[in-house]
Amino acid sequence: MGLTVARTAKVLGRAFDDVLAETGGSLSTWTILFALKTSATASQRELAEAAAIQGATLTHHLNGLEADGLVTRRRDPANRRVHLVELTEAGEALWQRLVRVAQDFDARLRDGISDSEVHVLEQVLNRLQHNAFQQA
Repeated sequence: MGLTVARTAKVLGRAFDDVLAETGGSLSTWTILFALKTSATASQRELAEAAAIQGATLTHHLNGLEADGLVTRRRDPANRRVHLVELTEAGEALWQRLVRVAQDFDARLRDGISDSEVHVLEQVLNRLQHNAFQQA
């Protein structure tokens, strides 16, 4: 079962990345912007944790997003060692476009699946996540 779930996750991730790319985004961009949208200002450490991206990899992605004018980074006045990351207007505009693409993709995935089946699937996937870290 684990292999099927892993393969499905990979296929869905690639398909989602493809539709995001059509709008000028990517799965990594989506992940970072999503994490930023759930907290208007975040330190790079908090952002890495929320996006489940390692620090060095996050820095690489943030360099690109900053160069594209989608995010800004500034030192936290309360702690100069901490960098705060914020969306720019251009980042917000990209986020809005990506949200529409994500909603369309989600609707495509749900085609032929009832709301109750989606609920059961979410429960099973949550249980699998929980069980994955249980010791035998």
